[in-house]
Amino acid sequence: MKELIIVRHGETEWNRKEIFRGRMDVPLDEVGVRQAELLGEHLACLKISAVYSSPLRRAVDTAGMITRHHNLTAQLSENLIDINYGRWQGLSREDVKNTHRELYTEWIEHPDKVKFPDGESLEDIRQRVLAFLNEALPKHEGRMVVVSHRVVNKVLICALLGLGNSHFWNIRQDVGAVTVFAYEDNRFTLTKHNDTSHLIPLRGDAVTADF
Repeated sequence: MKELIIVRHGETEWNRKEIFRGRMDVPLDEVGVRQAELLGEHLACLKISAVYSSPLRRAVDTAGMITRHHNLTAQLSENLIDINYGRWQGLSREDVKNTHRELYTEWIEHPDKVKFPDGESLEDIRQRVLAFLNEALPKHEGRMVVVSHRVVNKVLICALLGLGNSHFWNIRQDVGAVTVFAYEDNRFTLTKHNDTSHLIPLRGDAVTADF
């Protein structure tokens, strides 16, 4: 049996301020660094065969806190990079509500139908993250860790559960959270989701909303 551990990077200032990040290379903030440290310690007792990461710094630095306990180097994949929000990148949620009101409403009500101006759609994300998984999974036995972003992880989780992109808002994964799937007989089985128990020392200091 194999195991896939899906990790969302630690907190950034833009998470706290509800700014759309996308491809913007925003670093972890002080709380995010501590979250990544606690995450690494949480996974230190497991035998991990490989760690893959988005190339954005917030994911790479989170992955580094994991690999240092396992004598591994994170392998970077462009297919794990955050969604391209296009013209929304760098804008706050309130700015988007005011300047892209109709598209924001569509994003909340029908996320599977949205393609961001000069950016990507959830289907674009699904195609590339599944391409990554189909290539990487056969290369490793045991546990494989993937460190990526909110949108990418939620789309991947939907896909592994057999859910369409219309269920995007039915999945939540907080910053620093862990979701685990067992893989056996060509089937993914969800065994743990949105686990943040390792972040208990930081409760009250970190973002908890799915943004």
